[in-house]
Amino acid sequence: MNPQDTPAEPTPDLQLEIAHLLLIDVVGYSKLLVNEQIELLQELKQIVRSTESFRAAEARGELIRVPTGDGMALAFFHSPEEPARCALEISRALQDHPNIQLRMGVHSGPINRVTDVNEKTNIAGPGINVAQRVMDCGDAGHILLSAHVAEDLCQYRHWQPVLHDLGECEVKYGLRLHLFNLYKDGLGNPQVPEKLRPGRRRPASAISVRPVTALRWPKAALAIAFLVAAVALVISSLIFFNRGRPTSVARAVSALAAIPEKSIAVLPFENLSNDKENAYFADGVQDEILTGLSRVADLKVISRTSVMHYKAGLQRNLREVAADLGVAHVLEGTVQRADGRVRVNAQLIDARTDSHLWAERYDRDVADVFAIESELAGKIVAQLQAQISPSVKAAIEQKPTADLVAHDLYIRAKTLVATAVFSTPEQESLSEAVRLLNQAIERDPAFALAYYQLVRAHDLLYFGGTDHTPARLTLADSAIQSLTRLRPDSGEAHLALANHLYLGYLDYDHAREELKLAQQSLPNDPLVFEILGYIDRRQGRWTESTKNLERAIELDPQNRGFLKQLADSYVCLRQYADAERVLDRVIALAPKDSSMRAYRASIELEWHADPHPLSSTIRAIIAEDSREAQNIAELWLKVSLCERDFDGARRALAALPIAGCYYDTIPFPRSWCEGVAARMRGDTAAAHAAFAKTRAETAKLIADQPDYAEALCVLGMADAALGNKEDAIREGRRAVELTPVSKNAIAGPSLIECLALIDAWTGEKDLALHQLAVAVSTPGFLSYGELRLHPYWDPLRGDPRFEKIVASLAPK
Repeated sequence: MNPQDTPAEPTPDLQLEIAHLLLIDVVGYSKLLVNEQIELLQELKQIVRSTESFRAAEARGELIRVPTGDGMALAFFHSPEEPARCALEISRALQDHPNIQLRMGVHSGPINRVTDVNEKTNIAGPGINVAQRVMDCGDAGHILLSAHVAEDLCQYRHWQPVLHDLGECEVKYGLRLHLFNLYKDGLGNPQVPEKLRPGRRRPASAISVRPVTALRWPKAALAIAFLVAAVALVISSLIFFNRGRPTSVARAVSALAAIPEKSIAVLPFENLSNDKENAYFADGVQDEILTGLSRVADLKVISRTSVMHYKAGLQRNLREVAADLGVAHVLEGTVQRADGRVRVNAQLIDARTDSHLWAERYDRDVADVFAIESELAGKIVAQLQAQISPSVKAAIEQKPTADLVAHDLYIRAKTLVATAVFSTPEQESLSEAVRLLNQAIERDPAFALAYYQLVRAHDLLYFGGTDHTPARLTLADSAIQSLTRLRPDSGEAHLALANHLYLGYLDYDHAREELKLAQQSLPNDPLVFEILGYIDRRQGRWTESTKNLERAIELDPQNRGFLKQLADSYVCLRQYADAERVLDRVIALAPKDSSMRAYRASIELEWHADPHPLSSTIRAIIAEDSREAQNIAELWLKVSLCERDFDGARRALAALPIAGCYYDTIPFPRSWCEGVAARMRGDTAAAHAAFAKTRAETAKLIADQPDYAEALCVLGMADAALGNKEDAIREGRRAVELTPVSKNAIAGPSLIECLALIDAWTGEKDLALHQLAVAVSTPGFLSYGELRLHPYWDPLRGDPRFEKIVASLAPK
């Protein structure tokens, strides 16, 4: 029950509390007919209530909503992110409602609850007054924030690029508010509000709209502002305040102030060749310069995955790009290849001042392209006054290959490997990368970097379960041997071996040793920190894992794969609010990424046992583009099972990729998914046939790999479904013995969960409850929502011991 749904008891004393406020106003409301006003407000009410932020706060009982005639006020109490996130969600929803024009204002400040004439809770005080003034400064589409809120949000890197300093706006009684404009990716209104345009603004205010960096406020100013607020509430609700001195804010938000001097992003070079096939050649020029610079320990160099978001040829605000990536300098350029010649133009820019430090132009034989790249890298190192050792200088000058065709093949494959995690099916991208790399190696058998990428592709195919076979592991072993033979002491050889030891053999200790060696030669390679983060996580070192993943993100801030992995960690720790925050950042980078949108919506299913956000998100995605169904089929099937939606399960199965429905790295084949759906709808014959097929497929996999714990888990589940009790329990226990939590803190809990299901399905309720108690006591993917809703756990429902375990995971 929400606070405003019950009569409020008057209190004799003044009680202040801090609220995070979102005020919403319908632009042009007074011009509408009365029935149009009623219809519009009803439509707006449904939009606001459907946002994830609203529902989450309402479910926690931490939300006050107050109608304001031509809009509404929402008071959140958990985090200043809540009203800002809610405003963006409303703005996104309004794209389908062009008839509704809103302006919104966000502020955090003191309020107190008062009783209105209807004996319902309302809110008053300086907080709501200032929020009203903030909103009043905007036009249609604007989401304006007070500097107070901006201070809090700018402590988080993902908010900084989307907050834009507007300077001061004069409001009632001659008071001035320092404001920020929130907009991104078509959400919000990027235009300067009418009230802040030239001629209406204080001359000392900021001249341009700019993204902000983390703010720092004087503690004394903070204390004084709070005291003034309390006094203002007692004296009059008509006296407003502005927190902190504007001059302090202006200094604090100066662009790129906290970014290291010796930092650079090498943006994609524009291909000016008539032959568009030379696009990979242009990518190769950029890649080699970036690779060379990344070897310099005295520089911070942003990884290729992140800079590729800023495609050449598009209009780029370099100051904003640099702020997004956390660098002081940017290199951009063009490449033109024709008639055996190559022309390269490059310019180094100080993004803090938007000034050109130098520009270089090269017009040479195409065979000299690698020399051009190393020369450019050397000039950048000299310009930034970075320390560089003779060995690093030699590594930068070393040609990767003399075969330009092989190099083009390598660049294409490297891109596929880097983006495979976002491809559906992933196996196709990795298999194509393997094909291209084999062609490159066939042209140049001494192409060491091609072997490096080849190892990565084979290891990902093996570890992900799409080809978890001895043959695939042997191919990776062979590529490692070729790489270490060609460049035995290179950073790439040590890094490839570390990754191979981790993914192929779960040999954590030796992998760590290789990572230490790799980091000496590749100080800016985020993969070093990514693998360390994964190893820490597998060993249950969750705090260390998070730090290493965040370090990887610092070097590759636009890498959605890294961010998704960090969200996975928070899900396993059942820190769902943190997971949502990270996934919001992923979606901000790629708003059309259907799999991430569905994953974000699934958090409410796991956290609050609420399947509706996920099912509604899936319906929206499919309505936008039915081809996206295959990218979200696994979550679609899961939510359909949780809702006992037979038709939804049928449609999800039709879209499911042939590889099946994986649970982390547990390879449940497609036939398993079909069996579970048939079992849910009561089709015993179809379920038996599907589970029998699962058993046959998995038995073949185990015949070659008897110690493949994840496959043994699947076999045990299939035997349990078929009624083969003794075999099922033996296989489930063997899987847990092979991969205990102490050895693998990710797969271990999942295998215990599978054993609990095997026990439950074979009638061993006491054993099942014991295993389940163990599973919920450790970090893992098992959630409150799954236990509450998934038909997997139906055999245990009604048992008080099971209900107690479920309650232990309920949101507090």
